[in-house]
Amino acid sequence: MTQRVALATVMDRLSIDAVITGYAAAVDDGAWEDYGALFTADGRADYRGAGGSEGPAAGAARWLAETLRPFPVRQHLIVNRRIDLQDLGGYPGDHAQVRADYLNPMGPEAGATTTAPAFLSGGRYAFGLLRTEPGWLIRTVEAHEKWRCVPGRPTAG
Repeated sequence: MTQRVALATVMDRLSIDAVITGYAAAVDDGAWEDYGALFTADGRADYRGAGGSEGPAAGAARWLAETLRPFPVRQHLIVNRRIDLQDLGGYPGDHAQVRADYLNPMGPEAGATTTAPAFLSGGRYAFGLLRTEPGWLIRTVEAHEKWRCVPGRPTAG
């Protein structure tokens, strides 16, 4: 691998990491226009593995906005990111896969009077990304919830 290819690979990894971080921030902030801008035109989101919907990114944004409305405080942490860049004989290609774990505490604002409880969930994302003219974008995202905890309520087990 030449120094130029190595630098391009590092830049790709940093750019992909920024997209994944942008995804978490958009969901937490309810910035649905920003969320949509992170996807390719044909981008899809599959939240069925976390009890949600599947479909085009715009539909997923509407579903998330409605589902997350009772939880204005969200801190969506995406960690343990494993980025696999397409390898074209020693050169990076235009596709990438990212597997990353998530921890998602959510709840009402401090002092709010609401019936929505705070809860925590954790799982794993699988992202498929594509290099486009403006940069890396999400083509697919799948959420696979592994656990959920509602403090003060018994858990099934």
